[in-house]
Amino acid sequence: MEIKTAPADADLTDVTFIVGVLAGTQPLPGAGELVESADPALIELAKFEGKMGQVLQVPHQIAKAVLLVGLGDEATFESIRGAMGNAVRSVRTQRAVTNLHQAPIDAATRAVVEGAALGGYQFRSYKTEGEGLVIESLELLGGDEDEIGETLVTTDATNLARDWVNAPALDKAPQALAAMIGEAAGHAGLQVEVWDESRIADEKLGALLGVAAGSDRPPQVVILRYEPEGAGAHLALVGKGITFDSGGLSIKTAPFMEEMKDDMSGAAVVSAATIAIARLGLPIRVTTVVPLTDNAIGGNATRPGDVLRPVDGPTIEVLNTDAEGRLILADGLGIAKRHEPDLIVDVATLTGAARVALGDKIAAVFASDSGVSSRILEAASRAGEQFWEMPLFKEYAKTIESDIADIKNISASRYGGAIIAALFLSRYAGDFDWAHLDIAGPARWRETVGEQVKGASGVGVRTLVELARSLVAATKPSTVS
Repeated sequence: MEIKTAPADADLTDVTFIVGVLAGTQPLPGAGELVESADPALIELAKFEGKMGQVLQVPHQIAKAVLLVGLGDEATFESIRGAMGNAVRSVRTQRAVTNLHQAPIDAATRAVVEGAALGGYQFRSYKTEGEGLVIESLELLGGDEDEIGETLVTTDATNLARDWVNAPALDKAPQALAAMIGEAAGHAGLQVEVWDESRIADEKLGALLGVAAGSDRPPQVVILRYEPEGAGAHLALVGKGITFDSGGLSIKTAPFMEEMKDDMSGAAVVSAATIAIARLGLPIRVTTVVPLTDNAIGGNATRPGDVLRPVDGPTIEVLNTDAEGRLILADGLGIAKRHEPDLIVDVATLTGAARVALGDKIAAVFASDSGVSSRILEAASRAGEQFWEMPLFKEYAKTIESDIADIKNISASRYGGAIIAALFLSRYAGDFDWAHLDIAGPARWRETVGEQVKGASGVGVRTLVELARSLVAATKPSTVS
């Protein structure tokens, strides 16, 4: 679907006109005439009241149809974004126009574009039957081309991450996924480096090799570099890239294995965010490290009780092979530290405990200090993504002390699992400013509603882009004399 601007006097023949309606069937400013022209009896018969999630198509004397979309009690960024997601899936003409971006709220254009681009997302690569969206173009009457274009960069990146995560594990072996990421990054002008298994061994990434040992699909490491002229801050991103997680010898039960193609969501998010940052031309240096491997079962698989040696930091006694994400992140963080960034952020579908604590729509934030966590949360708020700060309670660190190695990869306690995983990672982040984003809950949407489409979510991409913007702003020289 193409999203673009259109003149205020655009031809509306054969077009669906999308307008916003508040609860109580109150039209937004600028939509009154369109709403009032609709047959009140038809609106009453359909029980359309402007509630969030409601959509009603009515005939119009000029346009092909008017699509009324409910905004609920108030026009907000979130309600407009959600309404546009509902709208584009309901349009039955190839072309639609809207004036919802003229709503009297901040960032209304971004809300409209995000809602349409994210809510209109489809993953149909493996479909042989059925139809996709009818709508082919959405036009914002009198819209701002620059704002539309900038928003589309971040929504395109989010949808790219969704594509990678939605793809079956069969078709994204580490080598194949590395090629996909490398190709997309290359088109964005990024420097791309890919390490094969031999290079990984030479670099002594013992934790990644330990997780990969049970698979016949060799591991890879993808390193992306964005180094624009005039860059101030340096951001390092690390993404968990488990291309399929069987649990290893600590095997998962079948129901818990069904969605494990998603376990490379962190890798997809950080890669796509880096591509978006480059396409936007933000003056910030970014180094992204993506370790990729299956966590499989084979004759050479790591056994509970084995000890692994990461590239840097404590040795690890592996007591549960299904706590593998933190192992490959240990090596990813070790590589990221070599580049001496100002801030390291890792992203991972790391623990079921984070999902238990925060549900399916909120991601957890752990950070080295309150300043870092505040920066992440502020970026998430601007991006319109839901994150929540969790405590890095250092007293729990004693629960992963090992008798034969430096630390264990799990605690003996069944409680506080997300905190303990974050404490584990903090040992490999060292003294750097660092944040860990556990997206285990919202990495997958469970239903299609608003801008959310069932399947991979791409949550985190837009937050990381906003984080990069904030770091750029923080390093700009003061103009105050």
